[in-house]
Amino acid sequence: MENYTYNFFILTFPTYSENKTFLSVFFVLVYLIGVLANSTTITVVYRDRHLHTPMYLFLSNLSIVDICYTTSSVPKLVHMLLTGDYTLSFTQCFVQMFFFLLVAATEDLLLFIMAYDRYVAICNPLHYHSILSKKNCIRFMAIAWITGSVNSTVATLTTSNIPLCYSNKVTQFFCDFKAFSKIACPNPAYLLYSYIGAVIFGVAPFLCSIISYTRVIVVILHIKSSDGRKKAFSTCSSHLIVLTIYYGTWMSLYTMPPYKDNRIFELTLSIVFSIITPMLNPLIYSVRNKDVKRAIVKLMGGKVREE
Repeated sequence: MENYTYNFFILTFPTYSENKTFLSVFFVLVYLIGVLANSTTITVVYRDRHLHTPMYLFLSNLSIVDICYTTSSVPKLVHMLLTGDYTLSFTQCFVQMFFFLLVAATEDLLLFIMAYDRYVAICNPLHYHSILSKKNCIRFMAIAWITGSVNSTVATLTTSNIPLCYSNKVTQFFCDFKAFSKIACPNPAYLLYSYIGAVIFGVAPFLCSIISYTRVIVVILHIKSSDGRKKAFSTCSSHLIVLTIYYGTWMSLYTMPPYKDNRIFELTLSIVFSIITPMLNPLIYSVRNKDVKRAIVKLMGGKVREE
């Protein structure tokens, strides 16, 4: 089979034509809010020297990833809904898959690095600046992006060379790695690779984050001062919320067996996982972080009240 002659048909959402305009407006608004919120986070961290710390360096990188996350799928989705053209060429499909997998794997690793940052800050504060020095932070960022690129390259090349036996209809609103398991010819090696990838780039970082926060919570509970416990919890709560939303939807979506009768459920999880969550991340961090709120007020020319 010559895969390069294929066009893929993206099934998107089973809806009436009159609802497509509403969906398009909804996704455009979510996309614009997410880009604005994440861009604001990046700008605030860059402009405010008080935020030039490892935690906010990682947060600004997370915002870059989240912008790329939604950009890899939402503009094309809106175009398909408005034009009624749901086809993607072979090249378009796998270019989209490459960038989506790149930012997905990078975000998984970034969330673990952020959890490790909080672990060092609370459990080993005397060595925080030596462990998370500027050089080490840059190394962590480079490792996350390079590892994400390698994973994305291997996964995309592997998927693009798998023969299709059932159809060329992708039961997602973008060219999703898992969706191809439903239309590809039975291939145990491909399924094994997909589950190994899910464990390495999804389950393993999640478990490492949980272990880090378990140790953090144990240390916090031993703090005698109630104000100290409250302050320590406040520095971790935002990230714990993000972890819960992100990994809750991710694990539900990508560990689910590829049945053919759960399309609506998968689409809903995909929307939360790849569109809603990247929009919410900067809002969660901003609302629950006094330093970020203070820097935003300062950036907008407002007066900052010293505490």
